[in-house]
Amino acid sequence: MISMFVRKAVAEDLSDIMRIYHIAQEFMMESGNPDQWGYEYPSRDLIKMDIDNGLCHLICDREGPHGVFALFSGDEPTYRYIENGKWLNDNQYVTIHRMASDGKLRGIFNCAISYCRGLSDDIRIDTHESNLIMQGLIEKSGFQKCGTIYVADGSPRIAYQWSK
Repeated sequence: MISMFVRKAVAEDLSDIMRIYHIAQEFMMESGNPDQWGYEYPSRDLIKMDIDNGLCHLICDREGPHGVFALFSGDEPTYRYIENGKWLNDNQYVTIHRMASDGKLRGIFNCAISYCRGLSDDIRIDTHESNLIMQGLIEKSGFQKCGTIYVADGSPRIAYQWSK
């Protein structure tokens, strides 16, 4: 079994991170999810900001990074309004955004979720309705579908929460 670990990204990781996101964008396009990210999201500037703010995390093995995600603590503004459901509770939570993999290792999602569960008893995540692969991973990991939220550009996302 391959040993994976999570670490915070540093500025020198930017090219590896953008490579991972490009691979994920291509995969999303090819697997019927062209609208969630397209080729423009996430931008290099956004990822630089995530790194500078300590939000960007890498999932690595001894060869280097194979996955990436942003982890936020505290209130997520786009989660204040939810329709067709409700959050499991009003506890403090962490939010996972921008998760991607280069496709070389299995278990990237589970490694990230395990890491996050070590930090918080409540985790929220969302995904596009066309991202069936991510929906499957989220639900298989014990998250419950809570309703629909809207991201900054107004497009809907399926919202999930896991609570210990």
